[in-house]
Amino acid sequence: MKGDHFLVAFVFLALAASFAFASDPSPLQDFCVAINDTKDGVFVNGKICKDPKLATAKDFFLSGLDIARNTSNPLGSVVTAANVDQIPGLNTLGISLARVDFAPYGGLNPPHTHPRATEILTVLEGTLYVGFVTSNPDNRLITKVLNPGDVFVFPVGLVHFQFNVGKTKAVAIAALSSQNPGVITIANAVFGSTPPIRSDVLAKAFQVDKNIVDHLQKQFWYDNN
Repeated sequence: MKGDHFLVAFVFLALAASFAFASDPSPLQDFCVAINDTKDGVFVNGKICKDPKLATAKDFFLSGLDIARNTSNPLGSVVTAANVDQIPGLNTLGISLARVDFAPYGGLNPPHTHPRATEILTVLEGTLYVGFVTSNPDNRLITKVLNPGDVFVFPVGLVHFQFNVGKTKAVAIAALSSQNPGVITIANAVFGSTPPIRSDVLAKAFQVDKNIVDHLQKQFWYDNN
């Protein structure tokens, strides 16, 4: 009887551990090059896999991250992604990159989250004021001014931003712990959704006059990604 109790406890702990450490499954093959054609493919982790025998160097390659982007837009920033959509060979490998260009003083990568990835940012040029906000109930703002060579981490799912406080352009490279980290820009999601969120809902949530919400929902919410 005592042995049965031990067995039940062991099984319970094993199940609990499996939930506690649940994450994207590790690949069971060398790679899974993503393709859009379902013919002769296998669906794995959001993409169709190419036959490994047909993979080439092109599937694992991307050029152009050295090229400065045009930041003449309302936010003064441009994000150039290098994820599974640009590098099919990243599928199931759990990593991606992005280059972020900022206009001189005022270039902003606005408050946003990556629902599936932690981000680690390295500044190559310029000076950035960066930060993230912890979850409820503290909502604590953690910030730092970064210079070339500095590195900062934004934990998975937390709202974060980067702002150019220098007089010259700024450039940063971000690495993310997902081949498809996703991005939710807060202002765009809240005030620019399709269809719009009811203005009385937002007025109560932000504790402002409904006319303010109506005004914000009429704006064009630029996406720098």
